Amino acid sequence: MKGNDKLIDVLNQLLADELTAISQYMVHAEMCDRWGYEKLHKAIEKHAMDEMHHAEWLIERILFLEGSPIVSKLNPIRIGKTVPDMIQNDKQSELEAVKAYNDAIGLAGDVADESTADLLVKILMMEEDHVDWGEKQEVQIGHMGLDGYLSVQIEGASN
Repeated sequence: MKGNDKLIDVLNQLLADELTAISQYMVHAEMCDRWGYEKLHKAIEKHAMDEMHHAEWLIERILFLEGSPIVSKLNPIRIGKTVPDMIQNDKQSELEAVKAYNDAIGLAGDVADESTADLLVKILMMEEDHVDWGEKQEVQIGHMGLDGYLSVQIEGASN
């Protein structure tokens, strides 16, 4: 089924965002693993897996619309040097994703592509969950202090 060219371009932009997020999350997850923050490693790694699903779904949709998925484009990756920087960078990327998905949902509605809009809403809800997770981590750091927060990120630590 031939899709709207402008919408396919936007889907490819979203795909670049997702591929970038995968890389950023994977680096952050592995840094946390290296530092011994296993709980944080697992949580961030799960976000990377979510982004992989998003990329897969976008590729499927682009192909269905007879477009060509562009998988060679990445946006600048923001690697944090500390856990708070990682959380802030990831949250900022997710906030940008929320805006981009909202804009894309509007475009899908404008071109009467409800199936694409439905997919984008599904992904948007997951991106909002990632923002919420980041905000909760920032609140916990504020309440416990960074040392207290990091001490519960070690495997076997009580929460």
